[in-house]
This record gives sequence, C-alpha cells and structure tokens, in this order.
Amino acid sequence: MNVTKNIKIFGLALTMAITGFSTQNSVAQSTKKQKYKIAVCDWMILKRQKLGAFGLAKEINADGIELDMGGLGKRPTFDSKLGDPVERQKFLDKSKETGVGISSIAMSGFYAQSFAKRDSINLMINDCVEAMKNMNVKVAYLPLGTESDLKKNPELRPIVVERLKWAAKQVKKVGGIIAIETSFDSAENVKLLKEIGCKNIKISYNFAHAVDNGLDIAEELKILGKKNIGQIHASTTDRVWLQNDENVDMPKIKQTLDDMNWKGWLIVERSRDVNQVRDVKANYGANVAYLKKIFQGL
Repeated sequence: MNVTKNIKIFGLALTMAITGFSTQNSVAQSTKKQKYKIAVCDWMILKRQKLGAFGLAKEINADGIELDMGGLGKRPTFDSKLGDPVERQKFLDKSKETGVGISSIAMSGFYAQSFAKRDSINLMINDCVEAMKNMNVKVAYLPLGTESDLKKNPELRPIVVERLKWAAKQVKKVGGIIAIETSFDSAENVKLLKEIGCKNIKISYNFAHAVDNGLDIAEELKILGKKNIGQIHASTTDRVWLQNDENVDMPKIKQTLDDMNWKGWLIVERSRDVNQVRDVKANYGANVAYLKKIFQGL
C-alpha cells in the first residue's frame, strides 16, 4: 500500500516538475522570440562605436544598440573600426558577453552630409554592407538628412533615387535592407519607395516627424504599411520623456503595429527631458522602461 502511494506521489511530483520546466521554458522562448525589441542609438548615449555602449545599454535594460559606422566629415568613407577584423570581433564578443544585440548599423554621418552630392558614395555604402555581412546585421540606417532633404530640395530626387537603386543591389547581396529616413509624410514615402522599386530599400520611421508636423503616428504607420517599415525610431524631439508626451499615444501605436503584424526594432534616439538632457541613464533608462512596459509587458 505504501509502495503504491509512494509511486503515485513520485508520479505527481514528476509531472509537476515537468510542467514547471515546460512553463519556464515557454517563458524563456517567449522572451527570446519577442516580437518587439528595444534599442538605443550608440551615438546618442555618447558611446559612438565604443564597446562601452553594450554595457550601458544593458544597464538601462535595452535589448540592443544601433551601432554607428562612425564619423564622416570630409573623409572618403566612415571613420570606422568595423572594417578591422580584430576590432570588429571585439564588438561581436562584447555583444555576446552582455546579451545586447545590434539592431542595425547606422550611417549617421548623413544627418549633415549630402547623400546626393558626396563623392565616393559607393565606397561608403560598400563599407557599411561589408560590416552588415561580417556582423550578421540585416538592417542599415540611412538618414537623408538636411543636405539631401527631398522635400526642400526636390531637384535632388533623381540622383538620390539613382543612388538608392544602386545601394539596394549591394545590400541585397547580403540579404539585408537599407532603411532610409526622409522628411516626407507616409504617403509621400510610399511614392518614393515605388519610384526606387526595390524591396531592399524601406523606411526608418521616426515618431518625431509625425509629431513635429501635427500628424497622427498610428495613422501614418497604417498608410506606410507593414512591408515598407524597416525599423522604427520610437522617440520624438527632445522635450519630455515618452511616458509624459501627450502627443504620443503609445498603446494605440502598439495596437496598430499588432494589427499590421509588424515586428522589429524600436529604437530610442531622443525624447530626453530638457531639464536633465545630459543625464543619459535617466533619459534613456526611462524611455526604454516605458517602451518595454507597453510593447513587452515588462
């Protein structure tokens, strides 16, 4: 009788153990397969192409960093360490050590430099694509910036489109995309993408553009459409933290992206509190925490 009872108790305990393990395993897999991941720009947390960006990102609980290619200035290409196999491996090792991923590789030099007029564009793009290939990163971020703002300089459109068509062919070779940021609204961005005519060029959507122009972010995302969004810069112009920004209805934005079945990286660029704009940990920690609360339920 005791033997039978002991067997039943052992069986129950074993079932509970297996069930518990299964539940924990499911949670782990759910976290690993998270539909939305949160990153920060390495240059905005003052760690532009520095190994310390990974540690700081981990400290503020970000899932990844948007890793910059480095300064441009008047150089023929980016001032980047990523072309050096030894230096590049250090970044990969640090990413693995901290568990902080790389959302995308940014060409932030084009915020102020002209993508339309600069010479050696081919070299710059190829250097970025090579870094993507060697680091297994599928998205490159390209802001067209002030010098190639097609809204203000429509005469530059033919050369920008031509160069993006060429760039699309290069990034296609590594199975990646280039996500461009423009000053257009979503309807105009769709027209631009159709003109380029390649699925390897998408839009890096920035909340700030909608807010600064009095547009509804959720509606703009719908107009742009799932297939055209390469990544999202989920922040606005510096003023207040995202959680305190009355112009950003984050639950509505999340529901919109859910309905579209979009998945990918949400990257914090700004949304710093102007009263403590230099406090990197406070600003980015708060914005990351808020995005994780809304998009990951954490």
